[in-house]
Amino acid sequence: MIQYLIWYRRLFASGHIGSPSFPLCPPAHEIPDTPRHDGRVAVDRRNTRWCSDALEIACDNGEKVRVAFALDCCDREAMGHVATTGGITAEDVRDLMVATVEHRFGPVNRLAEPIEWLTDNGSPYVAGETRRFARDIGLLPRTTPVSSPQSNGMAEAFVRTLKRDYVRVNPRPDARTVIEQIPAWLHHYNEVHPHKALGYRSPREYIQQTREAPSGI
Repeated sequence: MIQYLIWYRRLFASGHIGSPSFPLCPPAHEIPDTPRHDGRVAVDRRNTRWCSDALEIACDNGEKVRVAFALDCCDREAMGHVATTGGITAEDVRDLMVATVEHRFGPVNRLAEPIEWLTDNGSPYVAGETRRFARDIGLLPRTTPVSSPQSNGMAEAFVRTLKRDYVRVNPRPDARTVIEQIPAWLHHYNEVHPHKALGYRSPREYIQQTREAPSGI
């Protein structure tokens, strides 16, 4: 059975959502600008703020893999990713949102409590359809100030870690090989990679030792 969020995103992409027969979204001109985030990224509770960013991985044969990911700003878990040999699109970001929500909560219609979605000002993230979709499933889009990537420092740190500890030490002959390895890299990061902010525990160890409530993970 097709899970609700995937069905919903497809309706959104097809243009049915927002039409007179399916008026779930306000017109674009009624949607306020995405609030900017300027301050501390880390939070003290899980599932209150997630952050997302993207990186590019060069392959030996000249191909490039673009990866977008989502992290929890409390436990640092890499909850989902999308990978492509093309550019990251708004549709890819919406797929990432769906994958992240389902990873944490299963196939829910909408988040029970809103969660901030912190990103830079890249076009796939600030596209009107992406922001509308985020709000429809319970995410609150937040963006960093323009020309200030350090405001999403947690995502930037993750990019550096992934490149240093995984990309550089693994074979990258072509895009297919890289894309096939990414799930294993993220699994190792979640299970083993220590974080100073987590008391030198991995995200998984931190989650297991400080679990607040079942969340589908």
